[in-house]
Amino acid sequence: MCSLPTSTEAVVFDCDGLLVDTEACWTVAETAIFAAHGHPFGPEQKALVIGRTVEAAGEAMARYLGRPGDGAELAAELLERVRKELSRGAAALPGAVELVRACRAAVPIAVASNSPRELLDTALWSAGLTEYFTHSFAADEVRSPKPAPELYLTACEALGATPQHSVAFEDSATGIAAARAAGLHVAVVPSLPRADLDHDWLGTSLADPALRDWARNLGDGRGRDGAAQRR
Repeated sequence: MCSLPTSTEAVVFDCDGLLVDTEACWTVAETAIFAAHGHPFGPEQKALVIGRTVEAAGEAMARYLGRPGDGAELAAELLERVRKELSRGAAALPGAVELVRACRAAVPIAVASNSPRELLDTALWSAGLTEYFTHSFAADEVRSPKPAPELYLTACEALGATPQHSVAFEDSATGIAAARAAGLHVAVVPSLPRADLDHDWLGTSLADPALRDWARNLGDGRGRDGAAQRR
């Protein structure tokens, strides 16, 4: 049974590692950077950067690698490496397309991502999700990206929804902190196994039957077609 409210006004999705299997691209890039500086890259190191903006990840890597003044340089290298990996394509994660489609039929939906617009658009297009989202918001389009609440507040405002009556789907502590700060309910499918994350609903996949049943009962039951969302 899903503990998320069905009286939801809007649903806002993270992208990387939640809708689209891009974390593999990020991990390849991050591993290469750590290896170039003589360090291994495992779950502990991944936890330092997952869900962060490119800039914040660069700063975190710089501190870990003992190069506190080189955050911008490492961020630029990370962006270039991820861009290269993502150009090869990234698939939608299990259940993502079906859940997005079901939510969109009932309530307004959006994407709120800590990736820059360039990478967000590439990821959504690669996974075949672009057509479902009239509204999407990237880290380089707000003053304070996640873990600040601005991305989620901006998304809810654009959708005409109250944050307290909206649901965020996330996979990382950084994103969860942003959604909580904005006041949304939070559904979590962790990218890192065994991660202890704050949540209202926790699962292992967007393909969970409980989510499918929840999405079917969203909104007022009448549903909305795509044209109704193009305000």
